[in-house]
Amino acid sequence: MASSSTNTYNSPCAACKFLRRKCMPGCIFAPYFPPEEPHKFANVHKIFGASNVTKLLNELLPHQREDAVNSLAYEAEARVRDPVYGCVGAISYLQRQVHKLQKELDAANADLVHYGLSTSAPGNLVDLVCQPQPLQLQQLNPVYRLSGASPVMTQQPRGTGGSYGTFLPWNIGHDQQGGEW
Repeated sequence: MASSSTNTYNSPCAACKFLRRKCMPGCIFAPYFPPEEPHKFANVHKIFGASNVTKLLNELLPHQREDAVNSLAYEAEARVRDPVYGCVGAISYLQRQVHKLQKELDAANADLVHYGLSTSAPGNLVDLVCQPQPLQLQQLNPVYRLSGASPVMTQQPRGTGGSYGTFLPWNIGHDQQGGEW
């Protein structure tokens, strides 16, 4: 959810502070770049430029801006970490992980089926209690829609906690404070 343009201490938004200008009451950046997240605007500015972000936000309807900023912040974070591939590198990494895990799951299912066939004597406890069923991984397919010239993520994968960088591959297995899950 977008925050107000200034907090109770009249602090400028992260964008105005970074750009060293006065944060006006109608600042287009203020709802999306709170003063507590200066790195978010710094990355977006480094990759896209403040002027381009201003133009993009002004072209969007107000209810579309938060999704656009989250997408820009995600892509900027990915580009800072991987300047060549950006978020495409993250997506490729996750697709390789899904493929690897699908292979492991198929092998486990084959072992279950093999074990079930080799112990199929009548009245076997395994047959009565555990009838192995093949399992399938569900692939992560976030929904994107085009808004202007930039794809905008309209649904966050489970477990993102609302943070734009939480589900990047370099964050997998770590909580937001950097500790192990």
